[in-house]
Amino acid sequence: MSSESSSSDIQVEESTKLPADDAPRPLAGEEKILVAIQTGIGSRPGVRSAARGLSHFGEHALGWLAISGAGWTLARARGDVRSQQLWIEAGVGAFGAHAASVIIKRIVRRPRPAHPAIDIGVSTPSKLSFPSSHATSTTAAAILIGRAAGWDAKVLPAALVPPMLLSRLVLGVHYPTDVTAGAAIGAASAAAVIAGDKVLLEPTRNAPASGRARRAARALTRLGLTAAVPGGPLRLAASPVIARVTRHRESA
Repeated sequence: MSSESSSSDIQVEESTKLPADDAPRPLAGEEKILVAIQTGIGSRPGVRSAARGLSHFGEHALGWLAISGAGWTLARARGDVRSQQLWIEAGVGAFGAHAASVIIKRIVRRPRPAHPAIDIGVSTPSKLSFPSSHATSTTAAAILIGRAAGWDAKVLPAALVPPMLLSRLVLGVHYPTDVTAGAAIGAASAAAVIAGDKVLLEPTRNAPASGRARRAARALTRLGLTAAVPGGPLRLAASPVIARVTRHRESA
């Protein structure tokens, strides 16, 4: 009787074992980093809540657009035309960087982390991972908002970018290479906006001597015809402000 009982216990124990095919696969390189971050800094009180807050703020670059809009409103109240232009560029740059990251995601189509050992801490609008749109838009916004505010170029990126990048890893929704690539794309986007701004102001710096030529240049600017040159979309969006900058400088 005891031998039959022992035999049945062994059979039950064997039947409860998972087949080899159902066992989780070993963690890969970047997955190990994610697990280490989540079990390390991610396990500290308040870290995951803060990471979720950053996630919601940076979704679709809406938080950065709100800050840029507020900056533009204050600049307009002061009558500071150049500052208005810089705040417009900050908003356009942040959203443009976000849009670029979405396009790259659809081309690369890298899946988000999905290993059972990785705890996914927030919902995401898509299942695509590379690059991180949060990292991209935050980097561009940090550079351009700091520039619009007149701060040192390194201050805001140093304060905003590392926490946002780390938050995506703490929440388990991106790999380390996703956030580093996103930061690089965001920095390149900001650099493109700044370069476009220099082209944007070139007609003002080299204003023609005759009043007729100046009026013609202003008319072209108002019509947005300067959009055919580098930085075109930005020129088109900011053309009313550019015209005011031109008038302001000529009257000075």
